[in-house]
Amino acid sequence: MSIKNAFYAQSGGVTAVINASAAGVIETARQHADKIGNVYAGRNGIIGALTEDLIDTSADSAEAIAALRHTPSGGFGSCRYKLKSIEQNRREYERLIEVFKAHNIGYFFYNGGGDSADTCLKVSQISDTLSYPIQAIHVPKTVDNDLPVTDCCPGFGSVAKYIAVSTREASFDVASMAKTSTKVFVLEVMGRHAGWIAAAGGLASSQDCEIPIVILFPEITFDKAKFLAKVDGYVKQFGYCSVVVSEGVKGEDGNFLSDQGLRDAFGHAQLGGVAPVVANIIKDGLGLKYHWGVADYLQRAARHIASKTDVEQAYAMGKAAVEYAIAGHNSVMPTIDRVSSAPYTWKVGMAQLANVANVEKMMPADYISEDGFGISEACREYLLPLIEGEDYPPYKNGLPDYVRLKNVAIEKKLEKFEI
Repeated sequence: MSIKNAFYAQSGGVTAVINASAAGVIETARQHADKIGNVYAGRNGIIGALTEDLIDTSADSAEAIAALRHTPSGGFGSCRYKLKSIEQNRREYERLIEVFKAHNIGYFFYNGGGDSADTCLKVSQISDTLSYPIQAIHVPKTVDNDLPVTDCCPGFGSVAKYIAVSTREASFDVASMAKTSTKVFVLEVMGRHAGWIAAAGGLASSQDCEIPIVILFPEITFDKAKFLAKVDGYVKQFGYCSVVVSEGVKGEDGNFLSDQGLRDAFGHAQLGGVAPVVANIIKDGLGLKYHWGVADYLQRAARHIASKTDVEQAYAMGKAAVEYAIAGHNSVMPTIDRVSSAPYTWKVGMAQLANVANVEKMMPADYISEDGFGISEACREYLLPLIEGEDYPPYKNGLPDYVRLKNVAIEKKLEKFEI
């Protein structure tokens, strides 16, 4: 029996460390050339598989693949495309099999979040439903940190570090200007349903560096009166205040404060713009001068300040995915299992995809302070190890020296397919 090739792709919003997982997959596969042939990357995620737009990663040197570890964003392109069920769109699954057969692909590694786990689960079922042997392993990734089973998600630790640092630095700025100018700074962060990223803003304040910070979580219904009272109290006590608001905060009517009425490719509400909404509430309610900012892509692209813990875990997940496939596993996801918080130790575990796909992990209630505007000590204990350590990329002429792969396409063998 011939050695099977592998398909790897990146899906959903990219991160500062998703390429570290890619390096883990490709380097580990190369170390097992007797079990896995070539690694073909899908250009722009699962779309690359459907359209037979495959990248030959063997065209890139060992040095280039290693450089992925310190390069942000998606080295092979990503997408937001969710496969329907096989009953709803059997043709897409038949197309995947055609592509896999044409290129002797027997391993499928999909690097993404909850929707990507669902796609990976569906692909893993091809073996039974359409009688094609394929081992599908999900490689976890999401800045939202909302995948179940795993203790944390690669991509989150670096975003958390960026938000904690940015909140502290912006707070120093507004404190300097509070006497005669700005009293409140509002920072909008990602997080549709889970407030993990917003919670990281709470790390900016510590016993040796106290900062008045108000956090607005998606898990807590926005109460304008209570919020204004909290901000007013901090400004009167400290002279200024910083607000970290998750994009997914909802009002008492159940609607997102930042819902623009648009939908993304997954059908989710297209959010953004909650910072100016909150800032205007402060202006109208308290008459205070403010500034606001949106972290947006900056928070998930900031490889220059990535968490060392996050980089190591991202690589480990890619490596484990290949090792699990070689061992014969299918429809699983490697996980990060916390052994201890102090000192912080962790190990690689395994989850069944059926327990991961389409399940969101919210912030535990005891991670949020009693007043609903801050983090608890339990949350701080959970978060701090995830932002620990620095893993700076190499610099050239004052700028990070990131790699751009050749991304050489392999020759197509099939008819064109429209999606």
